[in-house]
Amino acid sequence: MRAGAAPLATDPGQYGRMTYPARSSVRSTAPAASAALASARASFGDTHGYLAAAAMGVPTRESVAAQKADLDDCARAARSPRDYEGAIERSRAHYAALVGVDVDRVAIGSQTSVMASVIAAAVPPGAEVLCVDGDFTSIVFPFLQAPAVRVRHVPLEDLAASITDATWLVAFSHIQSATGRVADVVSIATAAAAHGAFTLCDTTQSAGVHPVDAAAFDATVCHAYKWLCAPRGAAFLTVTAQFQERLTPVQAGWCAGADVWQSCYGPEMRLAATARRFDVSPAWSAWVGAEHPLQMFASLDIDEVWRYASGLGDELCDARGIPRQHQAIVTWADPEGHDLARLTNAGIRASWRAGRLRAAFHLWNDASDVVAVVNALR
Repeated sequence: MRAGAAPLATDPGQYGRMTYPARSSVRSTAPAASAALASARASFGDTHGYLAAAAMGVPTRESVAAQKADLDDCARAARSPRDYEGAIERSRAHYAALVGVDVDRVAIGSQTSVMASVIAAAVPPGAEVLCVDGDFTSIVFPFLQAPAVRVRHVPLEDLAASITDATWLVAFSHIQSATGRVADVVSIATAAAAHGAFTLCDTTQSAGVHPVDAAAFDATVCHAYKWLCAPRGAAFLTVTAQFQERLTPVQAGWCAGADVWQSCYGPEMRLAATARRFDVSPAWSAWVGAEHPLQMFASLDIDEVWRYASGLGDELCDARGIPRQHQAIVTWADPEGHDLARLTNAGIRASWRAGRLRAAFHLWNDASDVVAVVNALR
């Protein structure tokens, strides 16, 4: 705690093995939630002490109910593949609205690395792909595996300045997984355009908590199981019409067809003209659970979500006496994982990556979570 800071009060309410502060008794300097944000917060259950959205999101009550109903229907033999089409297409539309692109620019999948591999397959032999040193490997490994591709890694703060005329693609995460740092997307996109380089942005750690303009990039990938609170297995690729022409749908199957139900058998292949040509066969139940949270986040002011989450992050920085990071993912060095162990023993779920403790704040958190972390580490 900072010198001179007021003591953090707690009450006798218990959570895990710790004394957890009553939510109504804790004052916060984070912005007050609007009615829409408050309604979204109410969609989550008892999430005291959950600070691990950077690792895995929390499903909404509506998502859980939809998945249970789907499982019950399956057990009664009352489901068919066609029954999932509505949830999938509505989820696609919600995501398109959230990231600011037309729905025909959105493909669905189940893993970001698979989608990034489609782009890696298009890199010309000998071309340069510029990556961030220490970025998440789903946005790096596909290019390291590509034959005759030169991959160069630079620090995040040097990314825009490191783009040259020899750079074919800049591949980076909007928000860094290990540190929570936010990329300067305007500078990166501007520099890439000036040098004729394409851009691929992974928004897995930003969509749902930070504003995302997918139209600013040639392609984006996002797995929705983190900040978008969808089940694992619901992921998205956005691609511009111009960049699409440079890509080969190497994973094309029946769901990539212009008419899905007329594409079940060969030998003819007629792919969709839109980004749907990059669709893969969906994990059906995942999309049943994805629809509600995607609709909810698409209806929110994501600027407000970011102010709320990063505001709580700054409160934790203040309470611990470290410089404000202005991030939803607050990180600090914890090379042996001792702080993570203390939080875990106190009933607080955070995450640990690359020698750093990650405390991630999202919609369901409030100032009582800040108090709980400080008390556990005191």
